[in-house]
Amino acid sequence: MDTKIILSATWIVVMLIYLLGDVLRIYSGDMAKMMAATPFPKAAWLVAAVLMLIPILMIFLSLVLPQPSNRWANIIVASFFILFNLVGLPTYPSLYDKFLLVVSLVFNGVTIWYAWNWA
Repeated sequence: MDTKIILSATWIVVMLIYLLGDVLRIYSGDMAKMMAATPFPKAAWLVAAVLMLIPILMIFLSLVLPQPSNRWANIIVASFFILFNLVGLPTYPSLYDKFLLVVSLVFNGVTIWYAWNWA
């Protein structure tokens, strides 16, 4: 199978994992607790939007970028999300959030593996 399609698919999986976590946080009431404990300034919402937009853009970019820049974009962005999520992992109190973040870390690792081994 074409590596571009595999990379795009890994970003789809990661994005859906992030969205599932957000939906579960809303329905469980954890989001309301988090917001009550630490209100977000308006700029933080912009930062959150940019962070969530990156995996969405990677779905598209993985399909259209030429191989050398595609390879490095996937390695760099997936590495960033691994580090970002490792730092954030302890801040989530719910077991489902920790589980979903670990699964997303695995898929970010798969992204790096496919991009690194792309000949």
